[in-house]
Amino acid sequence: MKLTKTNVLNNRTRSPIELSQLGFGGAPLGNLYRKIEDSDAQATLDAAWDAGIRYFDTAPQYGLGRSEMRVAEALARFDPDQVSLSTKVGRILEDCEPEDVTPEAFVDVPQKRIVFDFTYDGIMRSYDDSIARLKTDRIDMLFLHDIDAGTHGQAFEDNNLRQLFSEGGYRALSELREADKISAIGAGVNTWQICARLLSEADFDGFLLAGRYTLLEQDPLDTFLPLCIERDVGIILGGPYNSGILATGAIEGARYDYAPAPEEILQRVRALNDVCVAHDTPLIAAALQFPLGHPAVKSVIPGASSPDEVRQNVEIFETPIPDALWSDLKSQGLIRQEAVTPQESLDAS
Repeated sequence: MKLTKTNVLNNRTRSPIELSQLGFGGAPLGNLYRKIEDSDAQATLDAAWDAGIRYFDTAPQYGLGRSEMRVAEALARFDPDQVSLSTKVGRILEDCEPEDVTPEAFVDVPQKRIVFDFTYDGIMRSYDDSIARLKTDRIDMLFLHDIDAGTHGQAFEDNNLRQLFSEGGYRALSELREADKISAIGAGVNTWQICARLLSEADFDGFLLAGRYTLLEQDPLDTFLPLCIERDVGIILGGPYNSGILATGAIEGARYDYAPAPEEILQRVRALNDVCVAHDTPLIAAALQFPLGHPAVKSVIPGASSPDEVRQNVEIFETPIPDALWSDLKSQGLIRQEAVTPQESLDAS
């Protein structure tokens, strides 16, 4: 695949949003798992820009505002007419005592705690706070962040949806979109089921889905992705490696869905890797490129915490993959027959 190619995410009120097929996931810039110096964060963003990446995603959660502030510094250097930017709402950052700082996977963070709020006032405050940190009003996509059950349980999801639809959260998003303050609305979540539920309730433009349509998982092909095509809804795919195992392979300690991979998954990854080896193709390259075969998927956004990682992502993204690899994966039952591979998508265009 060539990094210069872009896809279009349509919306309901403004001109379509152009997304580079390879985007930039901003979680590592929030000091995910380890501290990154400000100068290294800026060098990483510059490397992404220099490579041709034009879509950048961030969120208040990432380093309790640090990622957004680092992206803001880079945006001042980038051509605003070429940038596509997304951030997220629903998590409000409040000053707190040191012992009350929200425990997250981020280190060296500001002294803040997270409060979930998907009401009208919560969405508006979250948006205004992000505008202040990003120092720009040119936000293209605004995603409800982790509105789904996730690790918090079904009661958490039900309460969030009540706030969204009964207490004005969706009305806030719609007003921002109709006022041309943002171009598109959606959700950044870990399950496709909540995306389908949201689409059944209201008018969304796209979703940032962490995993769920990967070399290991294609369940969304049954109902959700066809619905996206029918409704002209775009998908941005985060987590193309299923939290690690499709990047590392089935090594000891490999992680799947943020936990040690079970034996069944390890066996499937070994089988996937065997096919890739037979075609002299790195497993990680097949994993990164596979989701973009589906016409609903507009961009994949692996994270990066250094210029070298950006360059590696670009190299992986542009690795040539023989057609026979995809056909062998299908013939061996390792990916579903109805999955549209990147080559099939290219042939159809």
